[in-house]
Amino acid sequence: MDTKKKKSILKVILSGRMLTTFLMGFACGLPLLLTITVLQAWMKEEGVDLTVIGLMSLVGIPYTVKFLWAPVLDRFTLPFLGRRRGWLLVAQAALILSIAYMGLSSPKNDPWMLAFAAFLVTFFSASQDIVVDAYRREDLADEELGFGSSLYINGYRLGMLLASGGGLIMADHMSFSMVYLIMAGCMLPGVLTTLLAREPAAAFGVPKTMKEAVIYPLIEYFSRKGALWILAFILLYKIGDTMASAMTTPFYLDLGFSKTEIGAVVKLFGFWATIAGSLIGGVLMLRLGIKRSLWVFGFLQAISTAGFVMLARIGHSVPALSAVIGFENLSGGMGTAAYSAFMASITNKKFTATQYALLSSLMGIPRVLASAPTGYLAKNTGWESFFILCTLLAAPGMLILLKFARWDAKN
Repeated sequence: MDTKKKKSILKVILSGRMLTTFLMGFACGLPLLLTITVLQAWMKEEGVDLTVIGLMSLVGIPYTVKFLWAPVLDRFTLPFLGRRRGWLLVAQAALILSIAYMGLSSPKNDPWMLAFAAFLVTFFSASQDIVVDAYRREDLADEELGFGSSLYINGYRLGMLLASGGGLIMADHMSFSMVYLIMAGCMLPGVLTTLLAREPAAAFGVPKTMKEAVIYPLIEYFSRKGALWILAFILLYKIGDTMASAMTTPFYLDLGFSKTEIGAVVKLFGFWATIAGSLIGGVLMLRLGIKRSLWVFGFLQAISTAGFVMLARIGHSVPALSAVIGFENLSGGMGTAAYSAFMASITNKKFTATQYALLSSLMGIPRVLASAPTGYLAKNTGWESFFILCTLLAAPGMLILLKFARWDAKN
């Protein structure tokens, strides 16, 4: 790599836009587990019935249907801070109030009030996700989307870690109500970032009517050559990796690993391997571009899934587990960064919020549907055959790349 190219990459990495992307990712990741892990722990501690705890997961529905109101955020511009930052400030202010509202609720005495508060958190959190995804697409140049997506993902994971790990640790020393009030305050860096960030230019115009905001994004997308192939790719690119991940914990336990070994290697070591993978993947995308990175990282993902086959043969071995987890999470972090960057890159900047919300919702389908039969497959084929199948399932997504992202194609 020549000196000029190195300086250009370093300039992108150290730019204020990347810091903004990271901090916005943190703000998006923070609320997620406050309505899942932390809330479940609080309700269990208060003696709430397990059936009610299970039903509480329904408050997460806004994350899966956020495309329904995304057109409103594309169509209308508030009279302050601009088209993106205006909506972002409103969502973040509402989030702070909603998280505090959860903290002031009582799981035991008024679970429905708590459920309503949690629903508000997920609704405004999903709204924040919509706007931040659109902001990132419009603020970053195409060649910056790869590294920007990796920073966003790592910021998101840091926010999740603070809320779940930090929240549960704090709950051992103070009330859950106080934990939620503190977490509401932790949203303030996100608000400050919104106020100080620049508003991206609406270079491609703004929808003039709701019809244009709702219908035109679909018409524009499906008028493209290879639109259906791209949708198939989004569904299939990580399907093998997703299916393998769905059954890893029972697999580790079957091999005789203790819960402490799983926690230390898989969760802690694996977390930092994923962070490293996202960062390395982001930097490599500045050099390779998004489309070539999808090829490289996709092959690495498939090889890492095959690592579970080797682990099934080796059996209980902490060094082998560490090697498999390190490589799997490293390559998974790379693949997720490229996957997210690709989805951002194919959105039309006039309809960024709507198209990205639709694509990201589609991205979640394999996580639910493909994971459902994994237990049956593992039980009836054995662990080794199951992970061989997961490895082979990487092939369809990779082959679809030949339709729209050949190695010699320009990004």
